[in-house]
Amino acid sequence: MEKVFLNDSLVDTDKARVSAADGGFLYGAGLFETMRSYGGAVFRLGDHIDRLLSSAKALSIEHSYERQFLTEAVYKVLEANRLSDARIRLTLSAGAISQAADKPKPTLLISAAKLKAYPAEYYRQGVLVVLCPFRQNITDPTCGHKTTSYFPRMLALRQAHEKRAAEALWFTTDGRLAEGCISNVFLVKDSTVLTPEANTPVLAGIARKTVCEIARSNSMNLTEKDLSIDDLLGADEVFLTNVIMQIMPVCAVEKHTVGDGKPGAMTKKIRQHYQKFILDECKSK
Repeated sequence: MEKVFLNDSLVDTDKARVSAADGGFLYGAGLFETMRSYGGAVFRLGDHIDRLLSSAKALSIEHSYERQFLTEAVYKVLEANRLSDARIRLTLSAGAISQAADKPKPTLLISAAKLKAYPAEYYRQGVLVVLCPFRQNITDPTCGHKTTSYFPRMLALRQAHEKRAAEALWFTTDGRLAEGCISNVFLVKDSTVLTPEANTPVLAGIARKTVCEIARSNSMNLTEKDLSIDDLLGADEVFLTNVIMQIMPVCAVEKHTVGDGKPGAMTKKIRQHYQKFILDECKSK
């Protein structure tokens, strides 16, 4: 029987219960992290937890969970389900909301499943992306936070999949390139790696952070700046990042071919460094 970690202990999945008054279920008042483990070691788990705790503070989602408790809980789920290479989700919601409770008890749920990787041909050939018909509102207080109010992202991603695209790219209401539905976006122009600034705003992903560290530590030119549709269409290379997909090359934006229509040299180089980064980090745990 599969197990999840609910609030303070491991329980069988079919016995896990969340209140019908839970704010995450009713209003999307919650946060989540999607993580990936390699050989039983969770990649950059500390960064995921730090981001979750920072967002909880910023959005006034009260809880008493400490970093160490969350770390141990994640590994308990992996061990209980005998998983090595896994996709892990940590969700923290505002808990049951009622007029009688001044401070609702938050809901913590951690689950894990065997990793289902992206098709190998995506990395060999690159993927198609489309432009999202929706816009990212820079005044939205949840921007930059991974909240459970994720329906607009899932809707845009579903529409992209209907067009046989792997991802849809979001722009802000004032026309700046932001991110994908579930990824961060990087461009390469004249051997310089470009990505939107975190305060665009974008959800600053853990894979995004890793790529920025790789670029700086390997003397690659990296610039975080405002980017336009012209920058996107004029790029020599485009790639996407998240911890599940890692480094995903983009071969086309709508009907526009990126570069020569194949994964570029810089994208391949960064992907190689990223793979080594994973090995070095996860071996040490």
